[in-house]
Amino acid sequence: MIDPLLIHGALELERTDRGLLPHRLPAWARAQSDDPQLHHAAAQPAGVRLAIRTAATRLELDVLPTKRRYVGAPSRPDGWYDVLVGGELVERHQAPGGNVLHVDMMTGASTFDAGEPTTLVLTLPGGDSEVEVWLPHDEQTELLALRADAPVAPLEDDRPRWVHHGSSISHGSLATYPTEPWPVVAARLAQVDLTNLGLGGSALLDPFVARTMRDTPADVISVKVGINLVNQDLVRRRALGPAVHGWLDTIRDGHPETPLVIVSPIHCGIHEAVPGPTGVDTAAFTEGRVAFRAEGDPQGAARGALTLQAVREVLAEVVERRGDPHLSYVDGLTLYGPEDAERLPLPDNLHPDAATHRLIGERFAAVVAPGAGQAGRAGRTVGGSIISPEESACR
Repeated sequence: MIDPLLIHGALELERTDRGLLPHRLPAWARAQSDDPQLHHAAAQPAGVRLAIRTAATRLELDVLPTKRRYVGAPSRPDGWYDVLVGGELVERHQAPGGNVLHVDMMTGASTFDAGEPTTLVLTLPGGDSEVEVWLPHDEQTELLALRADAPVAPLEDDRPRWVHHGSSISHGSLATYPTEPWPVVAARLAQVDLTNLGLGGSALLDPFVARTMRDTPADVISVKVGINLVNQDLVRRRALGPAVHGWLDTIRDGHPETPLVIVSPIHCGIHEAVPGPTGVDTAAFTEGRVAFRAEGDPQGAARGALTLQAVREVLAEVVERRGDPHLSYVDGLTLYGPEDAERLPLPDNLHPDAATHRLIGERFAAVVAPGAGQAGRAGRTVGGSIISPEESACR
């Protein structure tokens, strides 16, 4: 059994018959929803990594991955394991085999095929080294065993702790490697210890997620919300403001003065002025591509249906009205706006590619680093302000 102290970025480690299964929501929270998508997302170890100190030159890691295959769509590549030594990437590995979850995107039905574990062999430089093995961000991974040719010890991390919640964009959709999602890019640049609660399709203001964040140690917290609310056509404008206030009240119960950043949606052309729901582009699907389209009524915004433009207005109003000196707002358009979309379009109309993840992460690093600095290091705070596009771009 792997020492749980070697695993960073998970909120719970489930002991299975074979090993440890990282979860990014605790069991009590998962029990409050029967949404399969949420459960799949929370079990995918985005931001979870093994963090060890060792002089070993060889590590063997036994894993049992669970891959997703979408019926009728091109096969997804196996997930990647990024190996970092002293913060620098030295190797990348994939784990063939494992379990397979077959998902029909048109009906939501799924079937499961059990598979066998894989052993990853990692080559290290030796000497006293800080080693991280970042697990696949979009592939459930059960950790079975770790063997080394020298002693291994938990790597202590005294950096400021950043807890982030968001949608599939924060989770890392369309990023290939586990160090590519924008929160990981931002965390590495800002030198903070990331707990990534990006949950694909499930940034829906669920109260149990707010309570989870309330109870999770943090030196800086960020919440990126909006796109999934529009995707599912879940709430109307009237309900959004009070729901966000309630979320913030809950987080503040556990973190009364922790720097807290509200981030509105990045640019997404299909939903800037057209409400949800979001549907699969059937024409693209018949061509073997996955793409999305807006299926809402363009006139619905006048009756309170949410567009991304409306979400940004409401979130800015909430932050301004609360008068919280430790609360900030970041306009998502400063992270990825219309001009960026012309140069780096969203490949499926909804999710950024690796280059765009990098861009967003680089821009957000300048926000999260001062916030963490207020609690744990010297640095400039952005607390209590509504950050304009011009101010954010100058960071």
